Amino acid sequence: MILIVIKFPVRPDSIEQFRAQADEYARAVNAEEGSLFFEWSRSVEDPNTFVCIEGFRDSDAGASHIATPHAQAAFDWMSDLVAEQPQIIYIDAPEVSGFGPMGEVTPRR
Repeated sequence: MILIVIKFPVRPDSIEQFRAQADEYARAVNAEEGSLFFEWSRSVEDPNTFVCIEGFRDSDAGASHIATPHAQAAFDWMSDLVAEQPQIIYIDAPEVSGFGPMGEVTPRR
């Protein structure tokens, strides 16, 4: 699995536009064959920063994702809306296939 986490510092005047386009982009990425998950969250530390967490089956799926028209279009519109260059963590974890249960927390009900 390829695990990617990216922080996007968005210009304050572009927050709503970023959210709308990011939601549409997430739907397109989640429909890709090799996508395991793709989600956006808003940072609790900085309301102008959005955090993307994405997982792809393997590096081939990640490469296919980058080549899609919706990814290429996103790289373009994101460049107009970010305040600074996004920062990324990229991990290739071949033995992992997605999320697993957290042992320390279980429902009490």
